[in-house]
Amino acid sequence: MAEGRVTDRRGRIPAYIQVASALRRRIEAGDWLPRQQISTLDELENEFQVARVTVRQAVDLLESEGLVTRHQGRGTFVNAHVDDKRWLQLATTWDNLLAAIRDNVPKYIRVPDLPAFPRLAEGEGIPASSYTLLRSVQAKAGVPYAVVTLHLAQDVFEKERDQFMSHTALPVLDKVEGLEIKQARQTMVIGTADRETADLLQVPLSAPTAECRCVVIDKHDVAIYVADITYRSDCVRLSIHHPFGEINAPREPQRALRVAPYVAGLAKCT
Repeated sequence: MAEGRVTDRRGRIPAYIQVASALRRRIEAGDWLPRQQISTLDELENEFQVARVTVRQAVDLLESEGLVTRHQGRGTFVNAHVDDKRWLQLATTWDNLLAAIRDNVPKYIRVPDLPAFPRLAEGEGIPASSYTLLRSVQAKAGVPYAVVTLHLAQDVFEKERDQFMSHTALPVLDKVEGLEIKQARQTMVIGTADRETADLLQVPLSAPTAECRCVVIDKHDVAIYVADITYRSDCVRLSIHHPFGEINAPREPQRALRVAPYVAGLAKCT
């Protein structure tokens, strides 16, 4: 098994999270099979060149995630059944995205002191005359997986106020009468959880996150929906299908998503 070492000791991500991430990858990759014993604390301490307390914290984190179980006097073992936590499949078409989140129910939370207008980069349209600010936590099976801060064009919000307040916004947006969507685009970068985000997502401070930005533009080039979404990194998966055998085959038209060059997928956002 390849050796690891915590090299970014001065970075924002605590050492125990770096160690836990390395061990989690080994379990997900099958380096340690179900019911198999993982390396001892001594072995992990020597391999990663960290203190014993750091290794213990890393193993504690994996145990809290249901990946391993410690047995007194025997060691730590991979659980027989390890749930695949990376259930959040990134979508690449508008229709697939809507289908995936249509039944989600947002839990709205207090909106902090945010600018009335979203910042818009080149290619993200022009601002609406005014916006409604909505902030929510998305959860699955009672476990929070995303924090969403949304600027929604005020005139669009007023057309379906009750629906927007009781359902995820994109499926409602898709059904607003008379609204023509020109394009949707998203970018994603890897970040870390600040204190507020860590509390909302129930993850350690500075834990890795996937930070996504989703922008929907109408036929007048107005950015009617601008969402900043922070996902737990342990629930996101990117899988791209390359249908080489179907390149020349007739295809049904789909509403495509405009995706930033460095991310070939659109995360499921509110």
